[in-house]
Amino acid sequence: MNMKDFILKHLDFKIYAIYLPCIISLILIVPMSIFLPQKFGYENGLLENIQMFILFACFFASIKVKTDNKFFIFIALLTVIFILREINCGRTLFFAVPDMENTFYAWEDIKYGYLAHPLFGIFIISVFIYFMKNELYKVLWKYICEFKIPVYNILMSALGIVLSEYADKYGKNLVFEEMSEIFLYFCLFAFIYLYGYDKNFLKSNNAQI
Repeated sequence: MNMKDFILKHLDFKIYAIYLPCIISLILIVPMSIFLPQKFGYENGLLENIQMFILFACFFASIKVKTDNKFFIFIALLTVIFILREINCGRTLFFAVPDMENTFYAWEDIKYGYLAHPLFGIFIISVFIYFMKNELYKVLWKYICEFKIPVYNILMSALGIVLSEYADKYGKNLVFEEMSEIFLYFCLFAFIYLYGYDKNFLKSNNAQI
């Protein structure tokens, strides 16, 4: 089988019910960015709390997957990284500046705050070591070879990454940024659900290479 046939055999253009939250959140990005007050995009605000709910759902869904347990534990650890990123390793939870809205002390102003980024870096490296030590790249390759790739989820995830990165670096609309991340995290949950729980997806999309 040549590469073209291999790729075509692996592309899944089906639309699954689990995509619904992704699609809804994508559609809502623009109108909510226009009409919703910016305070909803503040740290610890409504939109960030929704993000945390989705990420915790991703975490618990991952650790409960019964097949390829170590691989999904790795996915759960990735969600922990996302959670820590959202709360800036706890800075936005515990070190708000009194009487100043959406303002927080910098790490250099916090006792032992200089340890935050190095510890976060060590945790990320540890997750990578876990991935390599358990040879989870082999599991990833197995999923690529044995099952079709949900094209729309891939495209939505890529769009979510682009939107959130753009909003983070160049955007000034906090609601747009937070909504983009909600969209991206829904896409992550869709991946976990399809490959971890949807038996019909895994059975019907077995590429049998």
